[in-house]
Amino acid sequence: MNIFSLIGRYVILMGKVFSRPERRTVYRRRVIAEMETLGLNSIGIVSLVSVFMGAVLMLQMCINFESPFIPRELMGYATREVMILEFSSTVVALILAGRVGSSIASEIGTMRITEQIDALEIMGVNSASYLILPKIIATVIFFPLLAILSIVVGLIGGYVITIATGIVIPDTYITGIQMDFKLFSIVYALIKMIVYAFVITSISGFYGYYAKGNSLEVGRASTKAVVVSSAVILMMDLVITQISYL
Repeated sequence: MNIFSLIGRYVILMGKVFSRPERRTVYRRRVIAEMETLGLNSIGIVSLVSVFMGAVLMLQMCINFESPFIPRELMGYATREVMILEFSSTVVALILAGRVGSSIASEIGTMRITEQIDALEIMGVNSASYLILPKIIATVIFFPLLAILSIVVGLIGGYVITIATGIVIPDTYITGIQMDFKLFSIVYALIKMIVYAFVITSISGFYGYYAKGNSLEVGRASTKAVVVSSAVILMMDLVITQISYL
C-alpha cells in the first residue's frame, strides 16, 4: 500500500477514535480495565529486564573505564544517565511494543475478522473510539509509571551488583547516582514515554482495525504493528531529543 494512503487512513481513523464518546461511564470502566491488562500485566517484564540491565550497565562502566584518572563516582552517574535518558524510556518502549502492541493488534484484528466490529457499527457504536481510545488513554497514563519503575529498579540492580562483586564501593555508587542530578532528565524521559505510548497503541490499533481475511492475516497485522511501532519509536526518539536539547 502506498505510504501516503496508509498515513491518510491512519489520520482518518484517529479522527474517528478521538470523536466525542457517547457514554463516558462505559469508557471510564474500559480505561480502568485496559490499565490492568496493558499496564499492570507489563510490570513483571519491565522490572525483570530493568534490574538486569542496571546491573550490566554498572559492570560495563566499571570494566571499560578502569583508570586511576576516572573517579569511581562517575560509574554510578553514567549508569543513572543511561537508565533515565534512554533505557527506561526508549528501550522499555520497544519491549512494550512487542508485548502490548502485538496484543492490541491481535485482539482488534480478531474482532474484525469475526465481524464483531461490524456488529458494533450496526448497533450505532463508534467502534474505533470504543475499542482504541480507552487503550490509548490507559497506556498514556500508565506507561510513564512503568518508566519510573524501570529507572528505580535499574538503579537498584546497579547497587546490588556493587554489593555482590565489590567492583565499586556501594557508598561511592550512591554518591555517583546523586551527582549533578537534573529534574529535566526525568521530565524528558516521561515526555518520551507518553509519546511512545500513543505511538504503540494507535499504530497497533490501526493495523488490527483494518485486518482482513483469516487468522493468518491477523498474525501478519500483529507483526506489522510491532515493526512499524518500533521504527516510529526510534524516529520519535531522534526528533524529541533534537527538540529537547536545542
